Amino acid sequence: MKKILIYGGNGSVGKAIVSKLHEKGYPLHLVGRNEEELSKFAKEFDASYTIADVTDPESFKRVALETGKELGGLVYAVGTINLKSIRRLEYNDYINDFRINALGAALAIKASLSALKKGDGQSSIILYSSVAVRRGFPLHASVGMAKGAVEGLVVSLAAELAPSVRVNGIAPSILDKSQLSADLLKSNENREKTSKSHALQRLGTPEDIAAMTLFLLSDESSWMTGQIIGVDGGRSTL
Repeated sequence: MKKILIYGGNGSVGKAIVSKLHEKGYPLHLVGRNEEELSKFAKEFDASYTIADVTDPESFKRVALETGKELGGLVYAVGTINLKSIRRLEYNDYINDFRINALGAALAIKASLSALKKGDGQSSIILYSSVAVRRGFPLHASVGMAKGAVEGLVVSLAAELAPSVRVNGIAPSILDKSQLSADLLKSNENREKTSKSHALQRLGTPEDIAAMTLFLLSDESSWMTGQIIGVDGGRSTL
């Protein structure tokens, strides 16, 4: 199996992805900012790693050099949750959300493109959007714009990089055990209300997103590219 590069490898979703890929025997290279935490996590899953900040344009070249010359996939599990009314949003809010969610993804892919294209067979890129792009939610103006840009990047690169590289996106709803749920769902009343806003009557988990990520990285999805898949308990459509 070829190596999978995972940006945000020690975040809540990233950890679930790493665990599933490790179970399947994929070699892994992780990218994150917190050296102490990332080094321990990488050691646990026998992964190599790079300490890098996606707001630094020079960091992507270093990641590409340290990852190696051939990749089977790239996962960009880095994002922001910046919920403010438009009256409170400032210029730097928009810039930061776009830089981390969309621009960082584009630069990560560009830096590793030669490794993704090398060798026989397809490689796979997975990016992450949000249910908030397809459904309107208050206080989501900045992050909704940024994640909308991610969806545009998915379909643009899927067209440009086919057939050697597949590009797909996953659009989750609110996930349990995430920073957003920790901030918003502190009371049992809020948790229950939010769970019931989904047709499947529960919050998602990082493991739900990891399962779809594994599928999209695998050969089982070899005829899929340019797709934005809602893993959202039905919230985007029902």
